[in-house]
Amino acid sequence: MRSVFLLLGAISAFTGVGMGAFGAHALKTVLSPELLEVYKTGVSYQMWHALGLIGIALIHRQASASKLILWAGRLMFAGIILFSGSLYLLTILNLKWLGMITPIGGVAFLGAWLLVILYAAKQPDFN
Repeated sequence: MRSVFLLLGAISAFTGVGMGAFGAHALKTVLSPELLEVYKTGVSYQMWHALGLIGIALIHRQASASKLILWAGRLMFAGIILFSGSLYLLTILNLKWLGMITPIGGVAFLGAWLLVILYAAKQPDFN
């Protein structure tokens, strides 16, 4: 069975490494220290949630019928795009209004983790 979440997690990790390297080398002298920290936050959250998405892919292989895990994966990927993507564009293109998008990505992350918690709590070996 093909795992879309594994593919998306691996792509997210790959691009996260690239964005981190880009920030460390190309943006270090271009961005202010404050904006560089914002950019690093985007990279950090992308990497952690890429790993989370890979974890969801592994769970999804065992529980492919679970709607909780399906939606957790969707929300986690949406969070990566909205949260990290908005921070990248905000810092690189100086589009401050994108800061309004970032919290939507954060809520998507929280929703994804909540769904994983609910899934775990419903498992028979949890009790």
